Amino acid sequence: MYQTITSEISDGVAVLTLNRPAVMNALTTVLRQELLHALGAAQVAARVIVLTGAGRAFCSGQDLADTGGLDAFDVERVLNEEYVPLLQAIHDCPLPVIAAVNGAAAGAGANLALACDVVIACESASFIQAFTRIGLIPDAGGTYWLPRQIGMARAIGACLFAEKVTARQAADWGMIWECVPDDAFAAHWRGRAAALARGPALAYAGVKQALRGSFDRDLAAQLALEARLQGACGQSADFREGVAAFLEKRPPVFEGK
Repeated sequence: MYQTITSEISDGVAVLTLNRPAVMNALTTVLRQELLHALGAAQVAARVIVLTGAGRAFCSGQDLADTGGLDAFDVERVLNEEYVPLLQAIHDCPLPVIAAVNGAAAGAGANLALACDVVIACESASFIQAFTRIGLIPDAGGTYWLPRQIGMARAIGACLFAEKVTARQAADWGMIWECVPDDAFAAHWRGRAAALARGPALAYAGVKQALRGSFDRDLAAQLALEARLQGACGQSADFREGVAAFLEKRPPVFEGK
């Protein structure tokens, strides 16, 4: 069905794999279109989405061979028309989205990972804001995510010096959720995804909605949103099941979508 990605859905987990290993899964117009389509399809059929890469890299960023020549490459148009819809779809997705970073994540590839809800990286992975090396500023949401995740001092340093940040360093900084030894990586992220797929979908959607926009709301607005979302969760079958399971000292069995 797809030329540049693969999509596998099993037991509520959709695994979307960037599949251009010969070029470290560099991003093209077609790949962005296919990934956007696959994200939409996965929301209907799955309860959690995992984004990962084929081969030795997660994603090396924009494929400069896919520009039609630098003189013809309208960077602003490509960002607005191709990157923004994809990043917004990840941000707005009601399902948990995990980035399983299996290797190098550079440029827009790094920021594609950081746009996801949870980033799990293997120990040999790395992140690099490589943009200034070719005379550009970070894009694909990098200037938005980095200051929020690691603070302004580290964000500016990472962007100006364009130095590699190891997965261990990224975890220590709070850029990603966790760094996992390479030999345990695949089993670990699959276990994490499976656990989320068994969880309370409405609560997960509410967590994302409340946290994602919290920097843009004042305290009163945030408290009001919490109350509204919690009210919906409190009326759900998942809440009743969670309480019953707690009282009966058993694992909860939450409803599917």
